[in-house]
Amino acid sequence: MTMQNPDPDEACTVHLRGRVSGEPEHRVLPSGDELWTVRVVVRRPPGDVRAGGPVSDWIGCTARSGAARRSVQSWRDGDAVEVEGALRRHYYRSGTGAALSLVEVEVARARRRRRAVPPP
Repeated sequence: MTMQNPDPDEACTVHLRGRVSGEPEHRVLPSGDELWTVRVVVRRPPGDVRAGGPVSDWIGCTARSGAARRSVQSWRDGDAVEVEGALRRHYYRSGTGAALSLVEVEVARARRRRRAVPPP
């Protein structure tokens, strides 16, 4: 996936292949915009795993566009998926006034590679 950037030396592209952790969540923002959020778990390469350390990472993904939302909303826990998009940082204020930040993938394209096997 190629995102347009006026500087050819800079790019913000993400390509993930992993599995869905939990069910996708639908939200309607105060603006009326709809989005779906989902966690994608990706295993770390064996050389990146340290003794006693994590073997995978979960990455929050948000689908805002129509096509991406339609793909993500049909996913289920355990599905093998592929996501393409851009890394985004969002800032929020907590009830105490402290600023919080969150990094997530803004989904441009998404597809299910394989449906999870349902429990017996």
